[in-house]
Amino acid sequence: MSTIPANEPTFRESVDLMFNRAVALMDLPPGLEEKIRVCNATYTVRFGVRLRGQITTFTGYRSVHSEHMEPVKGGIRFAPSVHQDEVEALAALMTYKCALVEAPFGGSKGGLRIDPRDYDEYELEQITRRFAYELAKRDMIHPAQNVPAPDMGTGEREMAWIADQYARMNTTDINARACVTGKPLNAGGISGRVEATGRGVQYALREFFRHPEDVKVAKLTGKLDGKRVIVQGLGNVGYHAAKFLRDEDGCTIVGIIERDGALHDESGIDVDAVYAWILKHGGVSGYPDAAHTAEGATVLEAECDILIPAALEGVINLTNADRIKAPLIIEAANGPITAGADDVLREKGTVVIPDMYANAGGVTVSYFEWVKNLSHIRFGRMQRRQEEARHQLVIDELQRLDEVLGDQWSMTPNFKDKYLRGADELELVRSGLDDTMRIAYQSMREVWHDREDVHDLRTAAYIVSISKVAASYRAKGL
Repeated sequence: MSTIPANEPTFRESVDLMFNRAVALMDLPPGLEEKIRVCNATYTVRFGVRLRGQITTFTGYRSVHSEHMEPVKGGIRFAPSVHQDEVEALAALMTYKCALVEAPFGGSKGGLRIDPRDYDEYELEQITRRFAYELAKRDMIHPAQNVPAPDMGTGEREMAWIADQYARMNTTDINARACVTGKPLNAGGISGRVEATGRGVQYALREFFRHPEDVKVAKLTGKLDGKRVIVQGLGNVGYHAAKFLRDEDGCTIVGIIERDGALHDESGIDVDAVYAWILKHGGVSGYPDAAHTAEGATVLEAECDILIPAALEGVINLTNADRIKAPLIIEAANGPITAGADDVLREKGTVVIPDMYANAGGVTVSYFEWVKNLSHIRFGRMQRRQEEARHQLVIDELQRLDEVLGDQWSMTPNFKDKYLRGADELELVRSGLDDTMRIAYQSMREVWHDREDVHDLRTAAYIVSISKVAASYRAKGL
């Protein structure tokens, strides 16, 4: 369930407040401003599935926020707390997120009010297929109109069921696989999609630390190497972000917060071991190699350099914002900081890398998967060996020099193998994601630093994305 206190704006109201703060600094006609803000449509479906000898009725939603570009794009989450306002807020964030990272989609989102842990795999398949059927027959799942993806409580398995259900209903659609992204590799998926959101968080932090003046604003120094990190939520996103930051950038994971408490160890926590423990035991309780705290939320307030909220919305709110010590927060989840807490953190000087940018790795790689499905060829298949053949010419020439010059010159060990290898799909996907995260960050920081009336990255992100949506509507003649 959401942890937003009753006296604070809801998640949807927070998104609207942040939107309003940005448009107040823009020169948009009131009518266009309203058109961008409102959610175009929400479809609510209630359907029955026969389970355990009786019919159970489920409630699901698919919300379309903006169709300034089509198809619209956004995940489907399975959670007992799903409700219409949440889905509409997430759809709005998807609009702004896609615009910010220049993915050619409008914003959408879906949700099914269900706790996946209450059902076995066969039952979940029946429920997912029926939900997909209800949406697909109304074109709420369609390669050219509405393309879902995984979200909280869903993954490759559920996306494969949805894709198969759509294909069964549209037997002659050659692009049927493009109706959903986040599929397994053997069902039309793309290398690097599972890690994509966590990888995007890593690339976002790398880009932030490439700008010493931005690092200085966060009262930090140096590079990513050695930074102490606390991660809240070790699901798919939190796990991959923490793993890559530890293994590839030299960060120390000092805290991991889960639903049943938190682990803390200043010397560093083995992310892979904790993830394996959670998969086996359902939580962090009993994990032997770090101190366990039953009150996990208190670890949000522990000393660290970077805090990564990677689970639910509203975990940082007015009840704890003034006690957050991390000078840099990167929102790997959607809406983990409420509008009120955002004000408190900004006054304190905390730098927040906002969700619409920080967790855009998922939709970016989903875009690559959609393109792959429409082109019907995996990335790298046409050019990889041609690259290797061209590189071989250079290697042959270097080897000739090696023979002529003898001891005076030689190639660095492993250079030949590294240089000869052409890029495969995973490397191309990571390259495209890295490029996307760099360009999007630079567009935000330009607004952040060049405009005296913009004091934070979140407002900058909204201004950049709303400007792009407005330009699309103007191009349509609105």
